[in-house]
Amino acid sequence: MTLATTHRAFTWQGSANPAELQLTECPVPQPEAGDVLIRNVVIGLNPVDWKVLGGSLVDWHPGHVPGVDGAGVVVAVGEGVPATWIGQRVAYHQDLARHGSYAEHTPVKARAVLRIPADVSWEDAAGLPCPGLTAWLALEKLPAACQTLLVGGAGGSVAHHLVQLAVRRGLHVTALSNPRHAQRLTALGVAECLPGPLGSPWQAPERFDAVIDMVNAQHAAWLAPALRTNGHLVCVQDRLAASPIAPFTRTLSLHEVALGASHPYGDERTWQELVDAGERMFAALGRGQWQPDSVNVVPFEQLANHLHGLQLRSYGGKGLVRVGQAV
Repeated sequence: MTLATTHRAFTWQGSANPAELQLTECPVPQPEAGDVLIRNVVIGLNPVDWKVLGGSLVDWHPGHVPGVDGAGVVVAVGEGVPATWIGQRVAYHQDLARHGSYAEHTPVKARAVLRIPADVSWEDAAGLPCPGLTAWLALEKLPAACQTLLVGGAGGSVAHHLVQLAVRRGLHVTALSNPRHAQRLTALGVAECLPGPLGSPWQAPERFDAVIDMVNAQHAAWLAPALRTNGHLVCVQDRLAASPIAPFTRTLSLHEVALGASHPYGDERTWQELVDAGERMFAALGRGQWQPDSVNVVPFEQLANHLHGLQLRSYGGKGLVRVGQAV
């Protein structure tokens, strides 16, 4: 397989404005030891992609390629990676410290790559890693004894996958979201849809074994009164700096979720578990037993504006970017 020596990539030049990402021609990155080099076919856009552009959460230099999610074909491998990877259809979640998915090629650690079944589309594959694996991590925080779950901010992509995982585990799921999401969430298996997000602390009785919140730390704290004694509060956005209740009262357990932290801090077992979870979701997708997000796809040249639209919430569906055709 003949590899190109240059490719197109959207690069960060220091601006927090997604629309100011620059489309540039630059050398194709070479795979390091343990890497596979992926020719991207479809790129997935996620809120983290625009949130990090301000620079306070990352140590980037101008010219860095953003983006965490993508799907494509392995075209080269680094030292220590079997050549049998070449030609494989794969999806991935990239380490923020490395050049990302907003390019025609991306080098990714082989341990973080998910194989895509032949009956799963490129679009569905690229849209799953960040939200799907985040959802799995959030649910893994809960002990098996949990029976009732409240999902705060349930209208987004993470909740879309989390609800399906939770229902499959036998949890009775209540969703708190804008009413426009109620029909879709009910179809996914949610037992009750409540209007949200909250504008003040929860006032109804304590009734849930667990709360998984997708909004922010304040909203998560407002949901603490909804938990039964010994309940579990999981934050997907932000984290709680301190418990929202007095010590030795309802003894709530607090949890945080950060998929990106698995890159610098996760070991081989961490990634094997994540890959297994992602590939199970792909297998269910291929069997028609998993509901993918609705999608909103644009050509590669429109990536920067599409990311800006995601930031502004100016369109519905999962933001995706088509890079090219698989060969």
